[in-house]
Amino acid sequence: MMLMGYVYQINISEGGVPKYPINSALITQLGIQGDSHHDGQHHGGVERALCVYSLERIQALQNEGHPIFPGSVGENLTISGIEWEHLETGTLLRFPSGVELELTRPTTPCKTILDSFLAGNIQRISHKHNPGWSRWYARVNRVGVIHCGDSVEVIIPKLD
Repeated sequence: MMLMGYVYQINISEGGVPKYPINSALITQLGIQGDSHHDGQHHGGVERALCVYSLERIQALQNEGHPIFPGSVGENLTISGIEWEHLETGTLLRFPSGVELELTRPTTPCKTILDSFLAGNIQRISHKHNPGWSRWYARVNRVGVIHCGDSVEVIIPKLD
């Protein structure tokens, strides 16, 4: 199955959250050039090079009263227009520049994102407790540059 979305926001930080928006990014094997992590044991590396999340999920959480916003839960790419509940390990994200990401696993929420949730309820975006609401880690299959507004072709293996 193929879906189409677009890059709503690209986010980086010198470590920690929130991550702040930039207009374009060089995507390397280890993620976005200029982005850092305070905790290299649980974040970053080839299998967790980027964290990706849904604008529509963020908006739904805001409607529930959570003070979440794009970048506040540490995602590098905020994507819009994708049916998030269909994503799974092995899903490919392809960008016009040739950049290709492969989803490796849902992320596990940690205490650093407490401020994005009412009563610190980080389990609201836990794949284990609320499937289809998690952020996703991705590996970089092809490096290059992406820009805000770029289209994203989403290829979901099982649904082909």
